[in-house]
Amino acid sequence: MWDYPSEARLAKTGFPNLHAKETEMSTTQTVPQGKDTAIAGELFMSFELGDKSWKVTASDGRRGPSHYNVDAGDTAAVAHCIGKARERCKLEPQAKVHSCYEAGRDGWWLHRWLIEQGVDNIVVDSSCIEVNRRARRAKTDRLDGDKLLAMLLRHHCGERVWSVVHEPTPEDEDARRTHRELARLTRERTSHTNRISSLLVLHNLRAHIVIGGRDWARA
Repeated sequence: MWDYPSEARLAKTGFPNLHAKETEMSTTQTVPQGKDTAIAGELFMSFELGDKSWKVTASDGRRGPSHYNVDAGDTAAVAHCIGKARERCKLEPQAKVHSCYEAGRDGWWLHRWLIEQGVDNIVVDSSCIEVNRRARRAKTDRLDGDKLLAMLLRHHCGERVWSVVHEPTPEDEDARRTHRELARLTRERTSHTNRISSLLVLHNLRAHIVIGGRDWARA
């Protein structure tokens, strides 16, 4: 269900200040003590939310990240991953958990569920996340889980690495949804009326018809 990264992969992702140390069971990473290291005894997680599956990346900042795949929306599996990550990092069962994911179509239900579980979650604006310009990443590409996790660690070390989206109230969220749906339907109506107008003119039909408030005789 999970795997552990190689040194080459860790170097490529830019995971902060990690030095390889192999053990019999897995490859672990040790971060020197200092002001720039992660908070000791706490777990950090990033989520990549897909339509069918989610990718969860977790670490305590001292070991290399572990990776888990769960079905989209499976909160029981997410809770299981948190427990596994705590166990792998040798953290206390009640150790604090910090997490993040990019704002997107899943909205705020996951954020609210994580908060209910005692997880310190933040939702970040993907347009404000730093990327390598030379990589020419498409805007639709999701950030690698290791990269997102590394930025979460830097965020909790005091760096300004992204813009955090503030949670709206359920009432505000409903109001925004209504406004967006109205705007979408208005655009659809305009598209349909323009298409109908074009078809009528092709046959020299200019009947006095009003559809959606539009006078077709003047089309």
